[in-house]
Amino acid sequence: MHILVSSASGANGNGYGAILDFGPGGECIGPFSSDPRIVDPRGLSLDPSGTLVYLNSGDDRVLALDLHGYVVRDSGRIPGLDPGGGEFGPDGRYCVTARRERTILTMPAALDGAGESLLPEGIVPFPRGFGFGPEGRLYLASGVAPSGQGDNTIAVFDRSGRLRTPRLVTDPKLSPLDLKLAPNENILVASEWPFGAPGAVSSVREYDPLTGQLVRVLVPEPSVGFSRPRGLRFGPGGRLYCVGQDHVVAFDFRTGSFVGPVVHLARLNGQALVLVP
Repeated sequence: MHILVSSASGANGNGYGAILDFGPGGECIGPFSSDPRIVDPRGLSLDPSGTLVYLNSGDDRVLALDLHGYVVRDSGRIPGLDPGGGEFGPDGRYCVTARRERTILTMPAALDGAGESLLPEGIVPFPRGFGFGPEGRLYLASGVAPSGQGDNTIAVFDRSGRLRTPRLVTDPKLSPLDLKLAPNENILVASEWPFGAPGAVSSVREYDPLTGQLVRVLVPEPSVGFSRPRGLRFGPGGRLYCVGQDHVVAFDFRTGSFVGPVVHLARLNGQALVLVP
């Protein structure tokens, strides 16, 4: 198993500006692709077949790469997209957070048609990850923007895009940077609190999807120095992976215990990850 990590650059930090390929032992093999359309990469997601890697590129486009790193689909530039994370929806379309418009954009998996807004523009102050739950529910993390504006909660929408719960979670130590739905259907959020502060605490926080109640908190061993947690992804054996600054770390999701760092690379500035054969 290889771990592919999008390492941001530019305004997002002093990273590598590439998708990096890490081997089974956590060793850095190098860039997964040298395609020039990969600029300040952000969200990563495997398509349902597991044969294509979808990437949200910082030059306002979405790319799909095969497992050899070659671009096989390109949305073309979408002015003002400013993409964050991305996931496939229940209907097979690819969905991406449009951070400047503060909504979620959905487009055909072939990336050959115009995207459309899944939710109204400006629906949250700053979208910080999303996931699809049972009965078509959509959970959207509402975080803090670089400007400092935000509300640190999770909003819930029904399958038609109507807002059902504006503040599912009231947790004073939540500052979301990514969101995933766990196999048990609970909500997982990568959190850094206080956001951007020296000595901020990084954690993965688990919530009940109906009540918003905090179920448990997964915390890395402090000696690792894990910070700026973002991409969340489940792997074989029930492991939960999280990428951030300089590291990819893993937890045993069943027990909640910290497994340890699986990747260590200075200036990684990880945004998202996927696991490939």
